[in-house]
Amino acid sequence: MSNEVMKKEAKEIAVQNTGFLALSDFDLASAMAEEMDGLSVTFDRIKLPAGGMTVFEMPSDDPDNPETVKEFSAVILSHHPLRAYYKTQYTGGSNPPDCGSYDGVIGIPGENSGCVGGNCKTCPYNKFGSDGKKGKACKERRRIYLLMEGQIFPIIFSLPTGSLQTFSKYIMKLLGKGYKSNSVVTRFTLKKATSSDGIAYSQAQFSIDRVLTKEEYALIDGLTNQVKLMQNTVGFETDLEEAPENAPLVDPETGEIIEPLN
Repeated sequence: MSNEVMKKEAKEIAVQNTGFLALSDFDLASAMAEEMDGLSVTFDRIKLPAGGMTVFEMPSDDPDNPETVKEFSAVILSHHPLRAYYKTQYTGGSNPPDCGSYDGVIGIPGENSGCVGGNCKTCPYNKFGSDGKKGKACKERRRIYLLMEGQIFPIIFSLPTGSLQTFSKYIMKLLGKGYKSNSVVTRFTLKKATSSDGIAYSQAQFSIDRVLTKEEYALIDGLTNQVKLMQNTVGFETDLEEAPENAPLVDPETGEIIEPLN
């Protein structure tokens, strides 16, 4: 038997023993309904580092000491735009925004916020300079729900504007190959980028790790549908963080760095 055949058989055995098959005995909706009644729905998250570092911060048993990894692989269960506007500086926690959007198109005003909501495209808080500096008062991100092999609960990765262009290109690449984002295992890495003003930032990179088997995809697709039903109930606090004073200004259409805030 040739080495190539042996490698192929070993890979097939490894795929058959995948941790994704544990989903066959798990129902996310039922688990959440039973255990989270009256509680806020939230998930652990992966953080993108500051200053152009090329390691991800992964959740750990000790919140004050997250693990760091240079790369990881996971299935993209679902992804959607996220916008949130706070009249006063966001300080963390589960307080809802004065206006928020889960699709990046229609803003929904918070109770007694005084905001009118409506079309995000024409909203004055979606204009550069509306934050009193050069940025936008309404913050933009893309929320990605991931499932790592061997896990049964999704994890959130909040993608900043500077990585949206690379993500868009990756999704188009998948579609061009006939794949959906939840039909493959995606490898996530980081690239250090620098603006013309010398500001370093971390840009996420994406590549195909492997294609799911039919058995795996059937389980993953079922979980995807459950995540999509509940994703609009997950609080904004898992995504928003106050940007540092020297955070670069980025073009929301291209993801390119325009200039620093000051």
